[in-house]
Amino acid sequence: MDDQKYINLKIGERGAINSIITYICLSFIKLVIGYTSHSEALKADGLNNTTDIIASIAVLIGLRLARRPPDEDHGYGHWKSETIASMIASLIMIAVGMKVLADATTSIFVSKEEFPDIIAAYVDVFSAIVMYFVYLYNKKLAIKINSKSVMAAAKDNISDAWVSLGTAIGIFGSQLNMPWLDPLTAIIVGILIIKTGWTIFRQASHELSDGFDVNKIQLYYNVIKNINGVKGIKEIKGRNYGNNEVLDIVLLVDSTLDINQAHDIATQVEKVMIRDYGVYEVHVHVEPN
Repeated sequence: MDDQKYINLKIGERGAINSIITYICLSFIKLVIGYTSHSEALKADGLNNTTDIIASIAVLIGLRLARRPPDEDHGYGHWKSETIASMIASLIMIAVGMKVLADATTSIFVSKEEFPDIIAAYVDVFSAIVMYFVYLYNKKLAIKINSKSVMAAAKDNISDAWVSLGTAIGIFGSQLNMPWLDPLTAIIVGILIIKTGWTIFRQASHELSDGFDVNKIQLYYNVIKNINGVKGIKEIKGRNYGNNEVLDIVLLVDSTLDINQAHDIATQVEKVMIRDYGVYEVHVHVEPN
């Protein structure tokens, strides 16, 4: 086992905790001000941040479960816990996004004379600035520990910053005798929540069903075939255990080689993929050619 990978998972928890605290504070402020200032867009953005709380908690739980070592009925470890948590969070996000979309669509057809208070716009500008700095922190952390989940959280952070900025623009615009612009912005926020949730769901389901990047497979194929002693590659497959890549390879080697020589070639392939490309595990089967 690579102890550093487990250490990185623990470090990655900082990003999730940082996001959770920030989202709790921002969602509370937005929902309170959204209701008191009569801003559908700010309320929608506040609900957006509540889904981000859930998503960040899911990432935190996933990171902690993934740190558990292999046991009797999890021989490959618990790496996929993180991906499962992401899928659960994505479904919650989609459900909340649909609720925001439905409420905003209804309100746009309801006649109302009052405009949202301008303070709602200032709250969203403040939120956009805060989320930008959270994004910078999580992005730096993700690069440091090479974490897909923390990087995904960082991308969600910058997406939220843009959503808040767009919401602020909509609220400012509604002050110009266009009350319909506020609920219209809420509709756009709802669509963005659903889109983000769907993107996370697709990625999580792809990994859980053992999907793998075909471009990486081609890259690894080209590298392995040029390793000394490899006469061909009969089969190469990849899958993900959380952030860890695992390869299954069937190599063709000279039929005149003895078992030790063939084993040395397989070992060299494993070393190259692990050392140079960060692959977590490489399973090599050798066949004569």
